[in-house]
Amino acid sequence: MKKKKLLRRKRIRHTLRKRPPKRARRTEKRSKSPGPDKSEEILCAGFGGQGILFMGKLLAQAGLIDSMRVTWMPSYGAEVRGGTAHSMTRISTKEIPNPVITRPTICIVMNKPSLVKFIDTVKEGGFLLVNKTLVGAFPKRKDLSTISLPLTDMASKIGNIKAANMVAIGALIKKTRLFSMKTVLAALACLLKDKGDDFLAINKKALEAGFRGVK
Repeated sequence: MKKKKLLRRKRIRHTLRKRPPKRARRTEKRSKSPGPDKSEEILCAGFGGQGILFMGKLLAQAGLIDSMRVTWMPSYGAEVRGGTAHSMTRISTKEIPNPVITRPTICIVMNKPSLVKFIDTVKEGGFLLVNKTLVGAFPKRKDLSTISLPLTDMASKIGNIKAANMVAIGALIKKTRLFSMKTVLAALACLLKDKGDDFLAINKKALEAGFRGVK
């Protein structure tokens, strides 16, 4: 009995000598700070029949695919062939309070009347893409990044003059890296899913031509 009591006392002493376990360090997961705000205000302008409204809609769809917030506002009432038309597309990582664009950061003009109307509205430091085929020479703003390409001629070479709008989008994404080609092609397939494979193929070809056209 005495031996058992001694063993018990030794065990108790031994456990008392053990150091208490170290407290686990408090680890707080810090929420990642939000990335920089990515926002563009895009105005596409030209005359009815050039697919101006579709350009804006395509960019909005691409924004949705990339999980951005978007608005698309077409101009109604002037889309008849030969008349002027424009669309406004806003793309942002943050909430968009208003779809109206008065100072675009990106402007695509497909004819001369549109250039005259909108060139002075483009925000300083913005990007201007001009259809050289229908605009010709024009006074450039030094505070803008400007590219002038024969978009209509390029579309004609691939077999469809009406695809000049897609040539413009291809050039836009090459220059600005606003979206990847993969994203834009996915958006195009989504919007043209009922138009047939041939129609989709010519638009894809036009996009790629515009992309290659920017050095």
